[in-house]
Amino acid sequence: MPTLRQLQYLVALDDTRHFGRAADTTYVSQPTLSQQIRELEHRLGAKLVERGRPVRLTPIGRDVVARARRVMRDVAEIKALAAAHEDGMAGTIRVGVSPTIGPYLMPLAVVRLHQKHPNLRLYIREGIPDEQFNELRNGALDMMLAPLPVPGGDLHIEPLFREPLCLVATPDNALLKREPLPREALRGAPILSLDPRHHYHRQIEGICNQYEAELLRDYEGTSLDSLRQMAGSGLGMAILPELYLRSETGGEDMVKRIKVEGWNVERSVAAVWRNGAAYAQSFAAIAEVVAAEAREMLT
Repeated sequence: MPTLRQLQYLVALDDTRHFGRAADTTYVSQPTLSQQIRELEHRLGAKLVERGRPVRLTPIGRDVVARARRVMRDVAEIKALAAAHEDGMAGTIRVGVSPTIGPYLMPLAVVRLHQKHPNLRLYIREGIPDEQFNELRNGALDMMLAPLPVPGGDLHIEPLFREPLCLVATPDNALLKREPLPREALRGAPILSLDPRHHYHRQIEGICNQYEAELLRDYEGTSLDSLRQMAGSGLGMAILPELYLRSETGGEDMVKRIKVEGWNVERSVAAVWRNGAAYAQSFAAIAEVVAAEAREMLT
């Protein structure tokens, strides 16, 4: 039977596609890792690795490594379950957050969480939700804060709050003189958004289609701050979250809201973690604090 350590070596080799780097990430020498991979192949009676530059896994190697990731994730959950039973709300939790949520919501939530649970540590990573869902499933992240919808049925989804999305423009935009703006006035209006990897881009694209506005694909931002700044320069209009506009991170120092007749655009934000996660109670407690902070900001 393969050992957990051998499976860990195979996963590291799949991640790095290089024997030396895989050895570095698992804190062993390259000859040791190479010998253990050969031993794993011998035990399984199958060739798992095509040695070359870069290293590639064989078809059966790819199947084995996918299952090895699940085994390692389950082992980590078992350890976490024991630690959670002993320590309660303690330890380090790896939280993935969307850049359209984290910068303006997490700072206040972190302060409140530390006050309530001083032994709890949060390792917060911003990233593209679609990419972070894979990290969550593989065990690289423990939980996420992300906009809905969430793909797949293997994750627990805890809805937190609904947030209005606001149309903004530079204060001297001519459309501000016509408030409340009739819906048809947005036909062909230039709207800025983030790059297409973001869920937020897809939502803005849907709004543009609904109002027949023009999505500016040549000027895609990397953050909400960049959208606000580009809108403030007059490059186009932007659609920004209500909480961002109310926060110290964002604000309305360079843009002004445009009131549109019948505008009722919002998004839903949720906390997400793996079904059956050992720290599910801790994740739920974190989610409640984040939701409470959002509700307080919205009122």
